[in-house]
Amino acid sequence: MKYWNFLILMLIMPATIAAQVTVSDDDSLLIIEEDEAHDEEQEPDTFDLPADSIMPSKELAWPENVNARLQNLLKGKMFKSSQVGMMVYDLTADSAIFCHNEKQLMRPASTMKMINAITAIDRLGDSFAFRTHLMWTGRQDSTTLRGNVYLKGGMDPLFGNDDMRSFVSGLRQMNIDTIRGQIYADLSMKDSKRWGEGWCWDDDNPELSPLLINGKNTFMKRFCQELAKAGIVFIGDTLRGQTPSGARLICTQSHTISQVLQRMMKNSNNLFAECLFYQLAASITTKGPATAKGAREAIERLVSKMGLNPKNYYFADGSGLSLYNYVTPELEVRFLRYAYDNETIFPCLLPSMPIAGEDGTLSGRMRKTKAQGNVKAKTGTVMGVSALAGYCTAANGHYLCFSIINMGNRQQQTGRSFQDRVCEVLCSQ
Repeated sequence: MKYWNFLILMLIMPATIAAQVTVSDDDSLLIIEEDEAHDEEQEPDTFDLPADSIMPSKELAWPENVNARLQNLLKGKMFKSSQVGMMVYDLTADSAIFCHNEKQLMRPASTMKMINAITAIDRLGDSFAFRTHLMWTGRQDSTTLRGNVYLKGGMDPLFGNDDMRSFVSGLRQMNIDTIRGQIYADLSMKDSKRWGEGWCWDDDNPELSPLLINGKNTFMKRFCQELAKAGIVFIGDTLRGQTPSGARLICTQSHTISQVLQRMMKNSNNLFAECLFYQLAASITTKGPATAKGAREAIERLVSKMGLNPKNYYFADGSGLSLYNYVTPELEVRFLRYAYDNETIFPCLLPSMPIAGEDGTLSGRMRKTKAQGNVKAKTGTVMGVSALAGYCTAANGHYLCFSIINMGNRQQQTGRSFQDRVCEVLCSQ
């Protein structure tokens, strides 16, 4: 009898086994695995479902329908070991439609570039240009320049080979074939710090110098090489020194803020962001070189203007590389709202934002969804942090802005997948 009872028990045991759909470590693929059936009280995991299938229990009107679907997304198992701060603002209706940990201090990663960009356009204007000058002192004796040449750096990250050749052409147009004097690198635009506050020593950090060529700190070497190529003999030394007030201009090469924003925002270029950050600093510094403290003060002034307390946040750099940056989703949304309401900032900012499924750091995301071509947002990624902040148009025609900051995810794809689902919800309602 015991034998038959045991045999019956073995036959019915598979009925207690359930096939469970779970999300893989990187949340990019679904894995079917067998596991013991869970208690009915287990927290539901809806993150593994397509955004369009995550529906509230009954029909709801805007914006309650969006709110209900976003609340469902927050039930995903990823939030057992990580956190997220979110805010979605309806710019058309001028009201917040979703908030979750929106006042929690979090690291922005490269969404810090968005704050940097908005502050810079607001303070410097949409026609601002990055300039590098070639100047000289002394006298010209026939084809010989008897004096000094000064390369005055303006921290232009776009200064390249053509610009350098234009500098040398400027000397040739003066009919100069010999320089008897010194060539000075004028680095007085900013302080001597070559890296940002709170940058990790083992990161691939850009070197911050007012004189850059192709994004590298090899300006003086390249200038001397181009002189030699052009047949200009240089008899003297290369030194560091400030351009005297009486120096005469030979040539100026410049690039617009819009040109810099394209690389800075679309490709999330850290060097370009820091160059813009120090332009902010230079605009606020009345004495001495530009410093990160000066740039921070410029951002804090705008935060105060927007009605928030700048002491509640910290802006260590302009790129988001720093471990010391701390903002909130509420603050990021406030910046996006300020830009949207400003007729100078918004037309300059929006074209620089990556477009979902089309270009920049969003080129591979949200493809074949209603968010593709719709969401225009700045991405952010550092170890343990993934963020997205920007704009989109909802199905009802309302224009939205949003900030999503995920923290504590070992796999960056986990946060990105969640952000993509949020955007699909915003665009499909």
